[in-house]
Amino acid sequence: MKTLDQLLEDSSEYDRSLKLAPGTIESVAYLRKGFVEWLKNTYGVTTADQLRLSHLESWQKYLPTRLTEKGLPIVARMINRYVMASRSFLKYLTRHGYAPASFLEMLSYVKEPVVLPTSVLTHEQVRQVLATIPTHRSIGYRNRVMLELLYSTGIRASELVRINVADVDLVNASVRINGKGNRERLVPIGKTALRLLESYLRAVRPYLLRDPAEPAMFVAWGKRLPYTSVLRIVHQYADKLGFKVAVTPHTFRRSYTTELIRNGANVYHVKELLGHADLHTLKHYARLNIGDLQQTHARCHPREREDLAVSHQADAPQPDQASVKPGQTATEAKS
Repeated sequence: MKTLDQLLEDSSEYDRSLKLAPGTIESVAYLRKGFVEWLKNTYGVTTADQLRLSHLESWQKYLPTRLTEKGLPIVARMINRYVMASRSFLKYLTRHGYAPASFLEMLSYVKEPVVLPTSVLTHEQVRQVLATIPTHRSIGYRNRVMLELLYSTGIRASELVRINVADVDLVNASVRINGKGNRERLVPIGKTALRLLESYLRAVRPYLLRDPAEPAMFVAWGKRLPYTSVLRIVHQYADKLGFKVAVTPHTFRRSYTTELIRNGANVYHVKELLGHADLHTLKHYARLNIGDLQQTHARCHPREREDLAVSHQADAPQPDQASVKPGQTATEAKS
């Protein structure tokens, strides 16, 4: 009989046959391995026939007590990722006759709290980050273009490094993005990012290449820039500014989304621009901050509009009563 470790490999091969994104397969495999390792270390379970319902119930109870590398309890979203990965592995086992279907009913998702988006910069803060990037050298110019493109398009850092030169349409100011689940979408590029990108393509990128046949848009040492380099580049420029929020490449995506929704963009259009399959992720952005809510309340509530009108009347300049002469009205004195 195959061991659970061998079945893990088989399940990943099955996922690859479904044409899932490589990143998705890798992350799910990592979470499944955590489940299998826990079964082995806690109960000595190494094969599917040793698995019992009580083990799954114990795994469900254990997850909220699991700690991060910093010694903190994992958040509800991470618990649900483990549940999702474990359920998908059990589903593979039941589909291939290694476990009964009843096992799937033992693992449940936990309720995730509705929280506001974190790590969001204002437009002025993003401009500060971009202004710190020196562009007199080719590497700096490349870095500036990458961060401009992250903010202008809202794409993920993983999508940024996968862009090829052939994906960019300078005439129509758009870029073809290969997103999660190998879903392609066209994303418009803003004027500033487009101008810098065009200059990069013509005058900077050729100096960074070693092989003219290299298709990647952003290169380092002649090859496609790795995702880890984008992380390093963002920290290199943002950390020195001392913002109260931790700035990562995903901060630009959150800031892009916040600005679009705050300025009245249609959420369905935003969903398409971001490459989301549904509107679930955007629900957090509907609660941007208390300032936005207060402004909306003051602008839209009829009682607030009445109070505003009264306030304006009270603030209107009044004629100096001392300057009104006997027999003269205030209006006449004012004129």
